[in-house]
Amino acid sequence: MNIALVLLTHNPDEPAGVERGIASLADGLRELGHRAVIVAAGPATPDDGPDLVRLSTVTLPPTVLFDDLNVMPADPEPVRQEVLRLMEDHRIDVACWTDAGVGLGYLGAAPAGVRTALMVYFLRVDEPMARSLAHAPDAVISISDFLIDEAARAGLDSSRWHSLPNALLCPGVPPDEEERERLRQTGPVRVLARADPSKGVADLLRAYPEGFDRPVQVVLAEAVFELWPGMQDDMITECRQLAAELPDVEILPAIPWTEAQPFLAGASVVLVPSTSPETFCNVAAEALSVGTPVVGYDFGHLPVLTGKAGRMVELNVVSGFGHLPALTGSTLKTIDLDDAPARLWRATAELLADPDAYREASRQAPHQVAGHTPVAVAREFLRMVVGD
Repeated sequence: MNIALVLLTHNPDEPAGVERGIASLADGLRELGHRAVIVAAGPATPDDGPDLVRLSTVTLPPTVLFDDLNVMPADPEPVRQEVLRLMEDHRIDVACWTDAGVGLGYLGAAPAGVRTALMVYFLRVDEPMARSLAHAPDAVISISDFLIDEAARAGLDSSRWHSLPNALLCPGVPPDEEERERLRQTGPVRVLARADPSKGVADLLRAYPEGFDRPVQVVLAEAVFELWPGMQDDMITECRQLAAELPDVEILPAIPWTEAQPFLAGASVVLVPSTSPETFCNVAAEALSVGTPVVGYDFGHLPVLTGKAGRMVELNVVSGFGHLPALTGSTLKTIDLDDAPARLWRATAELLADPDAYREASRQAPHQVAGHTPVAVAREFLRMVVGD
C-alpha cells in the first residue's frame, strides 16, 4: 500500500517527539513493504529524501509560533486541492493526519476510498479538532492511554480511540554490565530536551544541590516552532547563565536523531524534568532502550513507560493539565513545583548510591520498550486503520 503521513513541520532531525515518532512509523511501514510518503510544508531542504513531499500552498518560515500553525486559513481550498491531487498522484491508500492542525486533519482531504487516520499527540478541544473528528476518520490514534483519559476528562468522546506508542528510530545497544557499573559510579547525569520552559530544565538547574559530585550535561535543541517569539533563545540563554554558575554543568548544542541513543547510553541517569506531563516521551524511551535508568515526575505517561527502570517524584497538580489555552479553551495547568526539582536531584543521588537498585533498574530498562520497534508499531497502526 501507499501511505501518506501529513505533518507540516516535519524536517529531518527536527527536535520534537511527533516528528521522530512519524519518522519511525514511516520506517516501519517501509520495512513491511509499503511506501510511506511524509507530506510537509515548504520550502524544501537539501536533506529531503524522495519520500518527503513538500506542499507549495503551505510555506513555513524558519521559526513559527505554535498558534500560527493551528489557525485554519480563511480560504483552505487551495491547500485541500493540492493535498487531494497529491493523494491521487501518489495513489495513496491510507492518509494519516498526524494532528488536527499541523497534520491538516481539519481538512479531511482524502479521495473517496482512501482509509484515514487522525493521530493525537497532545490534548486539544479546539475548532480544528472538532472539524477533524467531524470528518469521521476510520481510526483515531492516541500516543498513550494517558492522553485518551485526558481527552475524556476534557469532554471528548475518546471511548473508541486507539493507543499506539512511538517506535524507536534505532535499536538500543546498552553498555555491558562492567561499563554500566562504571557509569553508576562516575558517569554523567544527562538531559536531552527541546528548548521549552515546560521541559523544566531551568527549574532543575536552579535547584542544583550543593555537593552533587557528578558532571551534568544538558542538550537543548531549538525546534521549528515556539510558543512566543524568542522563547527558545531566551530559554537557552537562561540555562547557559545558570549553568555557568554551577560546578561541572554544561549546556550542549543539539544532536542528530541517530546520536540520541549513544548519548543517553553514556549517562549514569537520564533526567526528564518536564513540568508538563509527557504524553509519551521519546527521550525516556531512548534512554530505556540503552539500559539507562530514568528519573522524572510521576505524572503523564512517563511513569507507565519507565516502570521499575527508574524513579518517579510526585508533583502537586493544582489544576488540570491541558496544553495551551488556544487548543484547550481553558487556562494553562498549574503545577506547584515547591521543592520538586530538588527531590529529582535527591532521587537521582539515591538511585546512584544503591548498586542493587540501580542494577535492577538498568536491567529492566530495555524490557520496558522491547515492543517499540518500527515494524511492530507499523503493523499495529495498519491493523487499527485498515483492519486485520
